[in-house]
Formats: sequence, C-alpha cells, structure tokens
Amino acid sequence: MIFKDKTVIITGGSEGIGAAAARGFAEAGANLLLVARNRKKLEALAQELRDKTRVEIFAMDVADPDASVDLFKKADYDFGRIDILVNNAGCHERGPVEKVEAAELARMVDVNLRAPILLSRLALPYLRDAGGGVIVNVGSLYGRTPAPEQAAYCATKAGLRFFTRALAEELRNDTIKVALVAPGPVDTGFIMDNLDRASDLTFSQPMTSAAEVAQAILDICGNNRIEVSMPKSTAIIANLNYVFPWLGRFMRPFLERKGARVKAEIKARRKAAAP
Repeated sequence: MIFKDKTVIITGGSEGIGAAAARGFAEAGANLLLVARNRKKLEALAQELRDKTRVEIFAMDVADPDASVDLFKKADYDFGRIDILVNNAGCHERGPVEKVEAAELARMVDVNLRAPILLSRLALPYLRDAGGGVIVNVGSLYGRTPAPEQAAYCATKAGLRFFTRALAEELRNDTIKVALVAPGPVDTGFIMDNLDRASDLTFSQPMTSAAEVAQAILDICGNNRIEVSMPKSTAIIANLNYVFPWLGRFMRPFLERKGARVKAEIKARRKAAAP
C-alpha cells in the first residue's frame, strides 16, 4: 500500500508501539493524527516527526465517546480524509480478579475493547468517503490463550480478536479492510516499566521490539492477511495452551522458572547500569 498523503489515526500514539508505528508511517509519507492522554508526550513526538510529514495531535481518553466523535471531526477538518485507523491504545492491570479493583477491571474493558469497537464504527463512513481504507487493531497473543492473573486482559484481547474477524467478514465485499496484529511480549514500558508486576510467564517468551510490531502494522495495511501473530514460536505455544489446557498447565512451571531467571537478569543489568 502506498501511504504517501494518506491520513492515519493512531491511538496510544505517544510511545511504545504507537510511536514506532507513527515513525514508520511518517517515513512512508503519511499524514498523522496521534492520539493519547498525555499531551506533552504527543507534542514531543509530533515535533520529532514534523520534518518528515504533517502531524497533528489530539489529547483524549479513548474511552470517552464524545471525544471520539470529535477526533474524527478534527481529522476530517485538518486533512480532508481518513484512510487508516490504528487502534493501539491499551490498558493492563495485572493480578487475580478478586484483587484488582472493580474500576480497573472496567477500565480494561473500556480501553481494550469498547473503545476500538466504537472508534471502528465511527471510522467507517470516513474511510468509505476516502474510497476505502484500513482498520488495524493491535491485539495480543493473550487473546488466544487463558493466563492466570490476567483474566480480564485476556478476555478483552480475545473479544478484540473476534470483533476484528467478525467485522472483516461483515465488510468482506466492501472497500474497507479490518485486520489484527497480535504480538506476544513487547519490549516497551507497558511491560518493562512494571517488572515486578509482570508475570514470570511473560518473560519466558522472546521479546518483540516495538519497531517489529510497527512494521507488521504497516505491512498488514497492504497485504491480504487478516491476522498476524508474532513471534511464531510464542503463537504456537499460545495455540497449544488453548487447544490442550492440560499441556499448558504442565508446561507452566518450567516456563515460569525460565521467565524468573530472565527477569532477574534484566534487573541485574539495570542495577549494574544505574549511575
């Protein structure tokens, strides 16, 4: 797909995967509307990219339906068209369900599932007016496999996966493509800023970089695939765990021990590097 002069909206666009995707689209010549709650981070990234392309920002909570309507009005006013929506914003509160606050459980549902559904619905007429377009939802391999102490997160990502596939089927004969990029653990602050709260199981798997996920997002905009899971080795484990739960339970202690070692090594390296 040629991105030159296309307009791309990226939620969670101030850091991590969203920022990496913004850099990729900017290099390809797309216009950007970056969305996140932190205006300072958005503006810093926008300033970085404005020598490559046109960039606007919109500070909002994706769980706010009124702000979501305003987002598309702004994109249409500023750029005159909308071609791609990347639903990347995410929320992950870890822990057993009974120990996670009810408001935090609801927040995960709002950000990870309800917001992408609403934003996709709002995007459709704008994408159609532009002659067609793409919606890319950023999911997770936890949407394929049940993981202890991440029940709500798994549920939202599983819901996002099925929403994506169902909407893709609904629009099968339309000019709008809907697709999912589902990574395993990604080396961003989403995990790395909360090492102690992230499960040992998470660190048993190879880390994908934000740039690699961003490239998958750009690639899926222009190919025939509906879903990309990465890395392949983690996707295989996730699928096996889903199909054969007993195998997942058998493997978990070994994987957790491996992950605990990796986490300890990361902490040791950080401690050694600290001033």
